[in-house]
Amino acid sequence: MKYPLIICSLVFLSFLSCKNQQSNEDIVKKDFDFAASQLAFAMTEVNKALAEDSAAARKMLVSPRTIGPDGKLKLVASRDWCSGFFPGSLWYMYEYTKDKKWEDAARKYTGPLEREKTNGGTHDMGFKVYCSFGNGYRLTNDENYKNIVLESAYTLITRYRPNAKIIRSWDHNKDKWQCPVIIDNMMNLELLFWAFKESKDSTFYNIAVNHAHTTIKNHFREDYGTYHVIDYDTITGEVLKRNTHQGFADGSTWARGEAWAIYGYTMCYRETKLPEFLEQAKHVANFIFTNANLPEDLIPYWDYNAPQIPDEPRDVSAATVTASALYELSTYDTENAAKYKKWADTILENLSKNYMAKQGEDRGFLLLHSVGSKPSNSEVDVPLSYADYYFLEALLRKQTLGQTGKLF
Repeated sequence: MKYPLIICSLVFLSFLSCKNQQSNEDIVKKDFDFAASQLAFAMTEVNKALAEDSAAARKMLVSPRTIGPDGKLKLVASRDWCSGFFPGSLWYMYEYTKDKKWEDAARKYTGPLEREKTNGGTHDMGFKVYCSFGNGYRLTNDENYKNIVLESAYTLITRYRPNAKIIRSWDHNKDKWQCPVIIDNMMNLELLFWAFKESKDSTFYNIAVNHAHTTIKNHFREDYGTYHVIDYDTITGEVLKRNTHQGFADGSTWARGEAWAIYGYTMCYRETKLPEFLEQAKHVANFIFTNANLPEDLIPYWDYNAPQIPDEPRDVSAATVTASALYELSTYDTENAAKYKKWADTILENLSKNYMAKQGEDRGFLLLHSVGSKPSNSEVDVPLSYADYYFLEALLRKQTLGQTGKLF
């Protein structure tokens, strides 16, 4: 009699597995269908904004970034750190649909960013060039794109300070910092690892690894919360100051900074297999998901120590970056894989239910309720292009992981 029971159990488990897979596919399809509609609308909004701005050509505006206080679409020039995210989102649409119209759109918005390949005045080369041309090369093998990305990597390493073993982040506020490095800079290391593999020049690898090691040493507190800005003496390598710029206080943990950290160290482990990078990513995940101020829906407040929680703005951009990182982290830390995937799935489900823009509205953005810099009262509770970019990336990773069990 036990055999029919076993058979019934296997059938039931198979049913649950199929149902779960169907559910995963449904959310990815639903959100990409929505994204297709919104991004098409966004491009009409860009054209409208350019037509209404008589100085748009002089300003060299290329990409949408957010919605301004006046309700108008805010476009930015290629030099803006956010310029690569909209073309990157279009590349993700092409990756998902394989429809040439999205490739054409992505190429249109990617092209104007080429001038950034020699812009040595910023550390944001990965955000600008790798999210745009880098995705384009990955999906098309366009040799011109490859050359552009490689040149941008060579430009980025001109900002390396060998005595401190870091890549300088900002050139502004020279009266405040000698050599500021922000946790965000971890994200630009992916460009250097790519350049090492393409060129076989170990300089890229060594700089990226040194920067990641120095950041572990100086950017983290005992609980693995991050400082935002570390100021270095470039001769001695000594830490001069530990500050914030976009978080609540110098000693607080800015939510998107923590997201950059989990993403950055997960990626560094992928590229190096150095165990300390995996351990760091695991520690950061533990900080986020055991934090007493993390809301039940896992969409964090803009700072984990913001004073008016629970009446503080959420930061959807921190959630999307974290979700994308968690899917990758689940492929390396198998002991905790199910937990990471569950957290990432929960984030995407809650974003889909409660944080989406309205179709045909909100200037074509996908997600609402992100925070750029609350201390500056800038971009508070608004859509942001990078929240959309990492949302689509997380959806693609969820789909790929479900279909193949791996990402890379």
